[in-house]
Amino acid sequence: MTARLFACLEANGMTEGAHIRLMVTRGIKKTPYQDPRITIGSATVVIIPEYKTPNPKIAQKGITLFTVHVRRTAPDMQDQKLNSHSKLNCILACIQATKAGADEALMLGPDGCVATCNSTHFFIVKDGEVWTSDGIYCLGGITRTNVIRLCRENGIPVHEKRFTLFDVYSADEAFVTGTFAGLVPVRSVDGRSIGDITSGPGPLTAKLSALYKADARAHASKRGEG
Repeated sequence: MTARLFACLEANGMTEGAHIRLMVTRGIKKTPYQDPRITIGSATVVIIPEYKTPNPKIAQKGITLFTVHVRRTAPDMQDQKLNSHSKLNCILACIQATKAGADEALMLGPDGCVATCNSTHFFIVKDGEVWTSDGIYCLGGITRTNVIRLCRENGIPVHEKRFTLFDVYSADEAFVTGTFAGLVPVRSVDGRSIGDITSGPGPLTAKLSALYKADARAHASKRGEG
């Protein structure tokens, strides 16, 4: 799969500022029905590269979140660790947040604790510690995983734990992570300001963002050497 991704980029001469969307399905079916046994042939792999770079202004001023009523589901319903094409709850959450005037939706789990956002992962900073959800109701997340790793490698206390909106509203900093933009600060949740990012991201958010970018460049350089 990695070879196919890079082959697609090379075929299109894309070496900088490219963003890739990867989709994999079971393949063509002999009749329009959900049963996997009627699939014909091998899986269908769709690779969509486009020139798309993060807006630097957003990385400075941050985004706004709105807590929606749409919940992440439990593993015995639709396991949120599965990155499937069934994104209805995330789409509904996105629509509600948009109508509320926010950039992204903050979603809770069935127990009312903070789970994740509709398309990114959510972190808060409290008293020098980084908190994110326990991961039960969200995807593992490549960027999320790398940020947690970078915290541990650089002596920054990090916890995957359950916490509530009470903790969010009183946080010193907040940020979201994603494969496209990396780390993006959050300036408010439900109309409540989080920290003070009038002059840019909070100190720990800025530090982690720099560490993440350096880590990504290091991995890219290793591939280039190979």
